[in-house]
Amino acid sequence: MVKQQEEVKNVVRKKVRMTPSEAIVETLVAEGIREVYGIVGSAFMDMLDLFPTAGIRFLPVRHEQSAAHMADAYTRVSGTAGVVIGQNGPGITNMVTSVAAANQAHTPMVIISPSAGTPSVGWDGFQEANQVSIFEDITKETVRVTHKSRVADCLRTAFRIAYAERGPVLYDIPRDLFYGELEDEILEPRQYRVDNRGSGDPASIQAAVNLLKNASNPVILSGRGVVDAEGVDTVKKIAEHLTAPVAVSYMHNDAFPADHHLAVGPIGYMGSKAAMYTLQKADVVLAIGTRLSVFGTLPCYDIDYFPKAAKIIQIDINPRHIARTHPVEIGIIGDAKATSDAIYHQLSQKAQDRPKNQHRLDDISKLKTAWEQELIDLAMEDGNPINPRRALLELTRALPENTIISTDIGNVSSTANAYLKFNQTRRHIAALTFGNTGFAYPAALGAQLAEPDSPVVAIIGDGAWGMSLHEVSTAVEQNIPVIACVFNNKSWAAEKKNQVDYYDNRFVGSNIQAPDFAEVAKSMGALGYTINNPNEMEPVIKEVLEMRKPAVLNIFVDGTQLAPPFRKDALKMPTRYLDKYKHLDYEAWRK
Repeated sequence: MVKQQEEVKNVVRKKVRMTPSEAIVETLVAEGIREVYGIVGSAFMDMLDLFPTAGIRFLPVRHEQSAAHMADAYTRVSGTAGVVIGQNGPGITNMVTSVAAANQAHTPMVIISPSAGTPSVGWDGFQEANQVSIFEDITKETVRVTHKSRVADCLRTAFRIAYAERGPVLYDIPRDLFYGELEDEILEPRQYRVDNRGSGDPASIQAAVNLLKNASNPVILSGRGVVDAEGVDTVKKIAEHLTAPVAVSYMHNDAFPADHHLAVGPIGYMGSKAAMYTLQKADVVLAIGTRLSVFGTLPCYDIDYFPKAAKIIQIDINPRHIARTHPVEIGIIGDAKATSDAIYHQLSQKAQDRPKNQHRLDDISKLKTAWEQELIDLAMEDGNPINPRRALLELTRALPENTIISTDIGNVSSTANAYLKFNQTRRHIAALTFGNTGFAYPAALGAQLAEPDSPVVAIIGDGAWGMSLHEVSTAVEQNIPVIACVFNNKSWAAEKKNQVDYYDNRFVGSNIQAPDFAEVAKSMGALGYTINNPNEMEPVIKEVLEMRKPAVLNIFVDGTQLAPPFRKDALKMPTRYLDKYKHLDYEAWRK
């Protein structure tokens, strides 16, 4: 038996002769990578040539920024780290914005970053840039290949850190190191990284259980970590045991099923008033898998809802996030599901006959009913030609339950936070707190590739659409049947609202003139529709869903019906001291 084990070990550990390109591609195959996003370039062509035989699909985009947005969404839906690649220099630097967005979204990703060849580094050669320094602050790590024999080892390190620290990692490889030969072994992921994080400190779990057991108004806040860890079912059990309402963190509306009787909806900008009024009364907050971001907990609708006196139990896999923005009573470093399982196990053992709190259930039901009616009433106000809220309401009513929806940043896209409800996880793909426009459409493409059979819709403003409409040709070329819903109010509406409220309707740079987006879509080979009436929404959406082709819906909405400013915390009424600008002073026009 010992001899047999030694023979197996020798087979497994045997090194083989390969080229660096082969070692990289085989490591990607071992990691389960099926798609890589980018634009073809000479720097990595030797590796690219291996992709078809290896079973890896190269997804060519029209702009490298789109590549990392696609990979970001692919990962959020599939759970597998996305991989992007580009030409050294401008190809890689074009990804800065989308990699930074993925970093703030805590999305595991590997950026294969070919760099200038080692013989010419420092000579300011063609397409040379110090890519490592550019990406150091927007990735979890930058891993540099220093010798061709290390290409597989360094790529394994990149994947290990990307999954362990939940974010993008730059894998920088001089372009000449794709060539030559080496001897190495291709390891399985289990041999170089560990995914099981455990449930955290037992004493802290015990303290959390005691705090929850004695709480009068416990509220649960479920975040992205719960989705990633597949922990929603356990969160349900804890909530039902405690009769605790469950809110979801900002723009993670799929972190708890909306149809559950204890669900109160999302917090954060344009979230749910039901969630905010509920959280306001909490004496204990169980925050699971959320970093409790500053922007995601700011007052909204003039409701300062995040409780100041409540005792917070924060569970996160990353110790850097615990108590970073709000002081905690108990912090637990652990996997969202494993820790929730441990908490529920102890709760259920300690009080098996804990009665349901009918009074709380009634309060939750009243708050939800009132908020739902308010949303409908706001949507049914007339608009010219369509109230944007009405368009959002009709859109959500028309879509199947399993639809994946990506949202951009902007006035209408952010208002969608109040209207989007999900009963399954990995359905809501939002731009989140990096807040860059042009996210939603390429993200929708990546989400569709992760789940080819699910409907995928992108909610985008016309400003953001100008940054992403070129990828319609990618959708057509690759037959990716995403529906782009472009809310066209002929403006950068979020900034326009600032100019309405703070600058006396002086519109500088916020009005947009654009071509007919539906006709542009048709010219690119996609379906194109123009919608001027809310009653057209449902039949058009159903028609497009049946056709399963890339489509663009140019939805004209009222440019005067605007949501509150994003950053009321950071805006002030203008003061002017120079005579030349006195007429622009707040005191001069507020009367």
